[in-house]
Amino acid sequence: MTAHPFTPDIVEAVLKHMNTDHGGHSLEIVQVLGNQPDATAVVLTALDPTAAIFTATVAGHPVEVRIPWSEPIADRPQFRTEFARMAHEAARPN
Repeated sequence: MTAHPFTPDIVEAVLKHMNTDHGGHSLEIVQVLGNQPDATAVVLTALDPTAAIFTATVAGHPVEVRIPWSEPIADRPQFRTEFARMAHEAARPN
């Protein structure tokens, strides 16, 4: 795993924001980009420089879903850019 450039308080703030304010987007991201169309719930559980890690509920069971960023994350503002990109890609009609 790549070394983590973010302090625990930054990671916790991003997790809290996504789980509190963007749960619907996260579910869509996991269903579409994470190839878990049957997911019924999702929690963003971790971040690293290369991916967002979610725990999805699929058929009543937890499933870890790792969705890579388009490029490694080096600074905090990139999280917003990457989650916005993911939400946009997940919302595209197939």
